[in-house]
Amino acid sequence: MNVTGETTVLVVDDVAANRYAMGAVLRRAGHRVVPVASAGEALIELDVRMRSGALPDVALVDIGLPDMSGYELCRRIKSLEPIATIPVVHFSANALSPCDRSRGLDAGAEAYFAVPAEPEEIQAVVRAAVRGARRRSVAEAEAGRLTLLAEAVLTVQAARCPQELATAAAGGAARLTGGPAAAFVLGEGGLVYGLSRHRAAATGPDAGAREAVARLMNTLGSGRPGVQTTVVPASLWPPGYFGAAGEQGARLVLARGGDGRRPVCLATPAYHEAPTETGLLVGRLAHATALAAEPLLMYEMERHIALTLQHNFLPKRLPELPGTEVVVRYAPASRHTEIGGDFYAALNTPDGILIGVGDVVGHSLDAATLMVEIRHALRAYCVDESDPRVLVGRLDRMLRRYHPEATATVCLALVAPGSGRTLIANAGHIPPLVIRDEGTADFSTAAGPLLGIGLDPPPPTELFLTRSDRFLMVTDGLIESRGTDLAVSLEQLRTVAADAPKGTAALCDTLLRCFGDEREDDIALLALRLVDDKPVEDVEEAF
Repeated sequence: MNVTGETTVLVVDDVAANRYAMGAVLRRAGHRVVPVASAGEALIELDVRMRSGALPDVALVDIGLPDMSGYELCRRIKSLEPIATIPVVHFSANALSPCDRSRGLDAGAEAYFAVPAEPEEIQAVVRAAVRGARRRSVAEAEAGRLTLLAEAVLTVQAARCPQELATAAAGGAARLTGGPAAAFVLGEGGLVYGLSRHRAAATGPDAGAREAVARLMNTLGSGRPGVQTTVVPASLWPPGYFGAAGEQGARLVLARGGDGRRPVCLATPAYHEAPTETGLLVGRLAHATALAAEPLLMYEMERHIALTLQHNFLPKRLPELPGTEVVVRYAPASRHTEIGGDFYAALNTPDGILIGVGDVVGHSLDAATLMVEIRHALRAYCVDESDPRVLVGRLDRMLRRYHPEATATVCLALVAPGSGRTLIANAGHIPPLVIRDEGTADFSTAAGPLLGIGLDPPPPTELFLTRSDRFLMVTDGLIESRGTDLAVSLEQLRTVAADAPKGTAALCDTLLRCFGDEREDDIALLALRLVDDKPVEDVEEAF
């Protein structure tokens, strides 16, 4: 490393002749010299230079200063974070013992020499001190960049969806490069992008800008796994991602985890050319982002399929069922949570209206498909059977035979609209709640083992509904919360339901408003009320 002619040396000595002699030696070697006569002057000079960003490269400090010792000045310098990296070299014409040199090194100094000294020795000491400091500075900068990369990768890996992934990657790229950045994740559903917080754009990119980036990613990343970097000229780079900075184009780092996988892209303004080391780190971040994107995009696809199943098999509106008013609601889990197997059903049988809710244990596409199978099985069994206890037993046997590893909960109720007589069979589910118009609500005592474990269900529980009662069935996603006892949650449900406005639709909507925000599980609700019988033609089921 060539330090001659590139370094500034602070010389601290209270003897003017010594300052002159030392300065002359250093200037002949091409150094810039800043002479001061005391420790106080040295600290003031360092403060001024720190504010202007022109700190000296090394400080030569006499041990015997009038206001404080050179040892104490060294400690002061090393205790102030902005100037602590300046190497300090002690010198003295009087203190020559090993103890004196040791005190200087213990105070934080890098070297020590005795004066008078040969000019070559002084110059060599200065070069060595500056060389060591610059090497430490480079190592610390590299360690800092690696720390930023590690933090960015951790944030990327913690992302719960493609949008969070893109935002995290953009922020990481901005911290690595020191300028605005954007990140793009291209999935089956289209382009998802994230922007760093300190970007210069006043308005975001429009649909045309997003389509342009998607085309660029497909073209540049087609059939090429790994990481590649390219510069896109301003004529091809759409506006909105970097503001005015984007008028000069963009530097793209594209990465794919493997053949056939969708690319991700980190983009920075083309004018902001980072050092080679930084570019390599951005490439590593892009690769980590691509690896993190694969399971998220796969999950998004599975979640879309599961939601499609749920929506297709859980209609929001039901046909009229004789003598009853039935209202249903289904709310999928929050975007960051897997879809489960919650379901509801309402069937017209010769013995009355069979209603039910259930939940397949687990959260995945498998749970959603098993939910569909259970609902179809229930519909088939209802052709010649309406007893809830018998139906629960048949569902249990079906599950054990064809899905021995699966379990589910279900609660079925057979309601006779004319008499209000209701038979309830509960297989490990939250019991139904009966809400009365006078403002009271009580859970049914119906209970039994969940489906899939082979235990016989108990006899059904019987109760009678009046025209003013509302019969509510819910899945546990409505009320279960981590850290909250189920008994407490059930009591909260009972209290809110009792105070809800009259009507089945108002009851369901009130419960969703009170309990349904950002839930970690699906929610299915079914509310029934007896009404005056109206003939309904060609209505057999609501499934």
